[in-house]
Amino acid sequence: MARHRPDAADAAPPSSPPPPGTASDEVRHRFGPALVEWQRTHGRHRLPWQQTRDPYRVWLSEIMLQQTQVATVLGYYERFLQRFPDVATLAAAPLDEVLALWSGLGYYSRARNLHRCAQAVVAEHGGAFPASAAVLETLPGIGRSTAAAVAAFCFGERVAILDGNVKRVLTRLLGFEADLAQAAAERALWAQASALLPEHGIESYTQGLMDLGATVCLPRSPNCLLCPAAELCTARREGAPERYPVKTRRLKRGRREHWWLWLRHEDATWLVQRPDSGVWAGLFSLPEFDSREALDAATAALGAGRRVELPVVEHALTHFDWRLHPVRLELDEAPPPALLAALGPGGKGRWADAPRLAALGVPAPLRKLLLGDG
Repeated sequence: MARHRPDAADAAPPSSPPPPGTASDEVRHRFGPALVEWQRTHGRHRLPWQQTRDPYRVWLSEIMLQQTQVATVLGYYERFLQRFPDVATLAAAPLDEVLALWSGLGYYSRARNLHRCAQAVVAEHGGAFPASAAVLETLPGIGRSTAAAVAAFCFGERVAILDGNVKRVLTRLLGFEADLAQAAAERALWAQASALLPEHGIESYTQGLMDLGATVCLPRSPNCLLCPAAELCTARREGAPERYPVKTRRLKRGRREHWWLWLRHEDATWLVQRPDSGVWAGLFSLPEFDSREALDAATAALGAGRRVELPVVEHALTHFDWRLHPVRLELDEAPPPALLAALGPGGKGRWADAPRLAALGVPAPLRKLLLGDG
């Protein structure tokens, strides 16, 4: 009986390549171990929050590092821990004191959420951070990526992170062309981030993603020759790493102009508390006016004093540039409380001398103006 000889029609079909933007078997098997090995040899190991598995300290660093460079965070991190060494101390502190220590880091909603989160950990979890990313994500101010970072570093949970740096690394690795301005694309990238998780070494892998994005896979002029994933990287093969990630929605920068009234009487400054939402929410600032005419009308009722026009303060925020005109008025007598209350939203205001002012949450450019802090 003749033995059957398979012809081309009987041969097993070749494996089809993965859809664009998804990890091949080779990438899934090789990327994680390569990154773990690279991080252990070439990654960052001496940052203060890397010397602990205390979730309070790791969480604090993760919140501070959102949209802020490591070099800026280091000093704030140490000062914050000196004043608030544990979550219970932070939860019990007045918000003004938290905002004062945060002054200069920007994105002040992080500080308010930090305080709220500490109070929730104490009130709802007995002062102990939950050990899973899913529960951590239910706390105020902790998003999915931050929750995963804390869970991975402190509890060894095998879970994916996806902050801005990691999005850049993974979209380049995979050639992920979907528009991250779309929620569906974001969900798809999360799925790929989870598919790439290694079986072992989750702490080194998670730190390696952060280190790779911060030191090698840079937004411009990435150092591809130093990358442990160079052989696997789609963007490198294409010769166009800087086209990733794709995100079409771009916010147009705006421009604002206001006038600040710096009232002084007997070495104290009148400060008003800003509303609970918007720019510098909840911080103490100077009374603010939309025009010089509005400021002049307000000062006319405040009594005699020496007026000085100060140099313009130019301040750049995320979505707009702010031009602020400070006008200092040295008052001979303190105005009636009703007049002062009318200068701020909701009538919230107080006199503050230099020591008191230093202990309040005040925006960094105003702190520099009033106290000369650089």
